[in-house]
Amino acid sequence: MVTWFAALFYLPRLYVYHASAEDSISMERFKIMERKLFWGIATPGALITIVLGFWLIAMLEIPILSTLWLQLKIALVVLLVIYHVWCGKLMIDFRNDQNTRSHKWYRVFNELPVFGLMAIILLVELQPTF
Repeated sequence: MVTWFAALFYLPRLYVYHASAEDSISMERFKIMERKLFWGIATPGALITIVLGFWLIAMLEIPILSTLWLQLKIALVVLLVIYHVWCGKLMIDFRNDQNTRSHKWYRVFNELPVFGLMAIILLVELQPTF
């Protein structure tokens, strides 16, 4: 999970710098860094996190539908998967030189997984009953 989140925090930061880059050498370097981070770290980290998460749920025999905090946590993980896929789409846009967003937009986009991480940690630690 830490690996996945580290990549989700760093990949959009690369997009901030890539969107600001003006020389072709930097742009090509960012394309390589983004590809390696997305496919070599972020995606394996996401897959391992998801597989081990569901394995833990199965191992502990927690009925998913009976605990609202776990349902909310899974919903947040689904949102993070959507964010991850969106990052992949943005990476492809950069690779094809089709980025249309500013570095300022990426600065805001970069902060989104922080809220997901905080919410997931709170749900796991507090396991609130609603």
